[in-house]
Amino acid sequence: MAEEVKQSGGGKDTNMAVLAHVLGIVLGFIGPLIIYLVTPAEGYIKTQAKEALNFWITITIGYVIGGVLMIVLIGGLIIAVAGIYGFIMGIVAAMACSRGEDYKYPFAIRLIK
Repeated sequence: MAEEVKQSGGGKDTNMAVLAHVLGIVLGFIGPLIIYLVTPAEGYIKTQAKEALNFWITITIGYVIGGVLMIVLIGGLIIAVAGIYGFIMGIVAAMACSRGEDYKYPFAIRLIK
């Protein structure tokens, strides 16, 4: 997997892939969406931006469900868990991409194929 990245440009590809995951932490699904839309062709960057986009859409759905369930008082817990999980997994994904690995989030609804 790391060989794939080195052949297609090396550092620039891994930097943009890391940026897609880090922007997810900072901006939610908007950051990876921007990277996904400006990347011209299928490749390492587009694959990682798509993975980050799917994950952050899943986290956003968790936030919405938590917001609705605030009426029952369990919503705050759901929002906290989704936020902590998103932060930790975003860092893990960014570190994997910095090593040139093809990272897949363990829990994400794959809406963008």
